[in-house]
Amino acid sequence: QVQLVESGGGLVQAGGSLRLSCAASARTLRWYIMAWFRQAPGKEREFVAGINWSSGSTYYEDPVKGRFTISRDNAKNTVFLQMNSLKPDDTAVYYCAADYSLGVSDSASNYDYWGQGTQVTVSS
Repeated sequence: QVQLVESGGGLVQAGGSLRLSCAASARTLRWYIMAWFRQAPGKEREFVAGINWSSGSTYYEDPVKGRFTISRDNAKNTVFLQMNSLKPDDTAVYYCAADYSLGVSDSASNYDYWGQGTQVTVSS
């Protein structure tokens, strides 16, 4: 069983940057995929970015391409989401998710493990 804890959210002005972290309790994440999702008030939870832990392959949803970067630290079992050039539309609760799989999915239903979420608010 994997436990995930997000951190790094906060309030930032448009154009600013934040880095989110998600620490996993698993012994190893070699056989897992990890992803970031976000959910704004009144909207469905949407995929943001994902990473195959073993290969390092990354995937991004179109609205964040070129602005967000997902990465990992193998030694710390931690995944990061570097968010640059933030926009008010990026405001949401951001969740990290994990699943015992070798293929990244953009569907929330394919992830068994979820963090508690961290609020990101971008002011205009």
